[in-house]
Amino acid sequence: MSAAQDPAVKRENTRLMKRLLVVAGLMFGFGFALAPFYEKICEATGLRSILQPDHVGAVNTQVDSSRAVTVQFDVNTRGLAWTFRPLVAQMQMHPGELQQAVFEIRNNDTRPLVGQAIPSYSPALAAEYFRKVECFCFTQQTLKPGESRQVPVVFTVDPGLPRSIGTITLSFTFFEVNGAAAARAPETGRGAL
Repeated sequence: MSAAQDPAVKRENTRLMKRLLVVAGLMFGFGFALAPFYEKICEATGLRSILQPDHVGAVNTQVDSSRAVTVQFDVNTRGLAWTFRPLVAQMQMHPGELQQAVFEIRNNDTRPLVGQAIPSYSPALAAEYFRKVECFCFTQQTLKPGESRQVPVVFTVDPGLPRSIGTITLSFTFFEVNGAAAARAPETGRGAL
């Protein structure tokens, strides 16, 4: 009798196939559950909380006037027909001072668009000391065709910033929020299909 016809081998192969299907199913389930699990971990640890203001407590409200820090502004868009620019490319400030920078966004498309800005910092260590009190990046921005808007970011740099850091680059990248524009667009008078 050949191995292909042996009932014991067939049983073992069937059993192995069932085990592999269970493992594949568990891997799929884990992959599916990973995104919400990641969000909960980030929420619990305070990582990647771009939609909330940075905690600015009354721990140290002193202005360190013995030194100045240059804050540069860099802006980008990804997949969004917007013009996005800072009104001032950079500013000097003393750590501990409350500052405001204003940016202009304009929708160059013929349809309403919804965008979300994601901030990043350079050097990366500066993120620990840069505190946004108010920022357009906390909410999605909806612009009608041709509409432009000036949006602020109010921030401070913690006086604990290492003295070796004299320049911080605050970069914002605007991404289109897929489907949000269509969901918020007004009815055009067409009947339901």
